[in-house]
Amino acid sequence: MLKIKKHGVILEPSELEFEKKSVLNPGIWKDGEFVHIFYRAIDSQNKSTIGYAKLKGPTTVVERGQFPIMTREFDYEKVGVEDPRIVKVGKTFYVFYVAHDGKNAVTAYATSTDLKKFKKQGIISPLISYREAEKLFSESSLKDSYYFFSSYYQNHEGKNVLIWEKDVFLFPKKINGQYALIHRILPDIQIAFFKNFNELTPDYWRGQIKNLSKNIILENKHWFESRNIGGGCPPLLTDDGWLLIFHTVEENNKGRVYHACAALLDKKNPRKIIARLHDPLFSPTKKWEKKGLISNVVFPTGTALFGPDLYIYYGAADRAVAVASVKLKNLIAEIKKSRHNNAYQET
Repeated sequence: MLKIKKHGVILEPSELEFEKKSVLNPGIWKDGEFVHIFYRAIDSQNKSTIGYAKLKGPTTVVERGQFPIMTREFDYEKVGVEDPRIVKVGKTFYVFYVAHDGKNAVTAYATSTDLKKFKKQGIISPLISYREAEKLFSESSLKDSYYFFSSYYQNHEGKNVLIWEKDVFLFPKKINGQYALIHRILPDIQIAFFKNFNELTPDYWRGQIKNLSKNIILENKHWFESRNIGGGCPPLLTDDGWLLIFHTVEENNKGRVYHACAALLDKKNPRKIIARLHDPLFSPTKKWEKKGLISNVVFPTGTALFGPDLYIYYGAADRAVAVASVKLKNLIAEIKKSRHNNAYQET
């Protein structure tokens, strides 16, 4: 049986104004025995910046910043810089984050060589409205829910709202000489390949959306994925393939429930799914996951490997940062078995 150990909350909101309301959804980078955590911090005005903390080992906080390490600077991020994911390719760290202007949620990125100084590089996700996207959807073979989400955001944010793009990050190495980018146009997880970031123009994305069905790597299909799925933690290369831990959203009349799940992708061709779990890896069962700013949420965003144990860092109920762990080899074995019964134990 696959055992998931929940270690509890490691970061909570503080009295500091920039993180008074909530801390959540951290980007993770492990360096030796230390773990660097870059987390979304929400202030009392419901605006977000990125805070910083440092762990010794997987769970012990030894340092915590008194000020944001990344702030809102541009109009496209005037309400928030949110949900950072961290990947290192070569000698460069890439920090992908959601930029929110109060209406549109798009993805931007920053680069760094030391995770202390960051250079913002701008928006990379499609600057294309849902109204235009619907016309492009029609050129690909897509299910009706793509049009549902288009209508949903146009009804809530206005007819000119841009494609809602979150959960974006790179694979930590190039594949066949190209960057491989996980992204999410609701409701599925897609992949895009490119050689240089300057290729990511509106015309590039129009071509991707016209062929979106060919670029979907994971489609929502199980009971706990009834609304949508999205990328979670940057992929981890294992002997058996790329391990992708992602989040899923179950929709019911009492409200949404966010779960964590996992899949294995082919090393050389990550469009090929080797196997995926048919039940959640873990779900909101603890009090810190079931009640918070948004209840019933586990939202995995980063991992760190300590010996045989994979530690998964996640936002808990959109209020705090928590950690769970699992034996990596056991997780890989369980994914490959892809059994259809929920036989996981949490402690």
